[in-house]
Amino acid sequence: MDYKKIAAALLELVGGKSNIKSNATCMTRLRITVVDESKVNYAEIKKLEGVLGIVEGTTVQTIFGPGKVTKVGEEMAKLTGLQLGSDEAGVEDVAKQNKDALKSKQQSPVHNFLRKIANIFIPLLPGIIAAGLINGLTNVINVSTGGAYNAFWWYQLIRTLGFAVFTFLPIYVGMNSAKEFGGTPIIGAIAGALSVSHAGMPLLMKIADAPILMPITNAAYNPAAGGLLAALFAGMFFATVEKQVKKVMPDLLTTFFTPLFTVIIGGFVAVIVIQPFGAVVSKGIFSALDFAYNQLGVFGGYILSAGFLPLVSVGLHQALTPIHIMLNNPEGPTQGINYLLPILMMAGGGQVGAGLALYVRTKNLKLKRMTRDSLPIGILGIGEPMMYAVTLPLGRPFITACLGAGVGGVLASIFKLGAITQGVSGLFGLLIVQPGNQFAFIIAMLGAYAGGFVLTYFFGYDEKRVSEIYGE
Repeated sequence: MDYKKIAAALLELVGGKSNIKSNATCMTRLRITVVDESKVNYAEIKKLEGVLGIVEGTTVQTIFGPGKVTKVGEEMAKLTGLQLGSDEAGVEDVAKQNKDALKSKQQSPVHNFLRKIANIFIPLLPGIIAAGLINGLTNVINVSTGGAYNAFWWYQLIRTLGFAVFTFLPIYVGMNSAKEFGGTPIIGAIAGALSVSHAGMPLLMKIADAPILMPITNAAYNPAAGGLLAALFAGMFFATVEKQVKKVMPDLLTTFFTPLFTVIIGGFVAVIVIQPFGAVVSKGIFSALDFAYNQLGVFGGYILSAGFLPLVSVGLHQALTPIHIMLNNPEGPTQGINYLLPILMMAGGGQVGAGLALYVRTKNLKLKRMTRDSLPIGILGIGEPMMYAVTLPLGRPFITACLGAGVGGVLASIFKLGAITQGVSGLFGLLIVQPGNQFAFIIAMLGAYAGGFVLTYFFGYDEKRVSEIYGE
């Protein structure tokens, strides 16, 4: 391999010497910071000899692999006249690089759709976390004190804050859904409002003590039937209708009639079609989770915890975001107790166990540094550094970590662990599990640690692979 020739070709493809601010190497890639990214020819760079991959951005990261990258980097430094930076990235930098590289490959229609779904719900999480904690803790206070604080206005104010978020959550979901799919947010909010149970809704009015009956079903309208999924789908549909109406509406009239036609057309479709469809999908999701949790028992707990991080690695975990929110809804089938989340938390425990096993077994100083830096934050629930910088690049430890995490999932199922809200993981999960179950949660997490450690120590370590990734 002619490293000088490769460096010269790469220099030309990134826009020439004048377009380069700096060049540096890490373990596997040459990182070139450019002045103008539009001058970079990514397609031709990928065709260069020795290039294993590329991460696009103002810092062009060309992956050559250990050993080769240093030689190409040295030649590049000679050509640019810029000193080659020795970029021994920390574990978080390496994790981010690997995560970005993996994410750049996840551009299928399914990935893009799920990313939009996540974008709808993620901005709502701070409020949901706060409301979930309020609802969980006030329920405990009510039971333990026999409702002794119910006459105090300040206590009922706190309860109202928790109540308000989940009661009107469909409005926020509809608003974000319309916005994410190219519609007007406030029109999406109207779509979401059709899923809010409120006694003042005219559609719920009774005439001579008899409810107004809906077509097709010949039953009273039930705003909550479709849950958050109906609000999500309605927001999407309203956005679609709005864009189509805008195409045919004259500019002079669009300000008045585009929103009017959108909400009328969308409203009829929402209550007649989308609400029943949302109800069917919601029921199907809860039935599947109930089957995995109650019918499959410990086997279901094992599968859910062992299979979670593979979903994360391919970007499909984003589909779980609305499910977690529905499980934490006090008006939902589980009365606000999320029994899925503690099981999935165990996946991070398996990664911690695997990282500890690698630290004990390896003599590679770079791998020791990576695992040492990843373990403390992994224990606290921040698992990305361990996953993206250590186990996933090595391959086999990622598999043994996932399989080992299943032990924690089994224990979480046996102990019937539930979470009153979301937003944290690892040992911080102690803050959100149902009060009284903290000790059981620790036992389950220790089981995940042990499973990941044992399987990785005996079956997940490959010295040759370590040398390929982290050098001799």
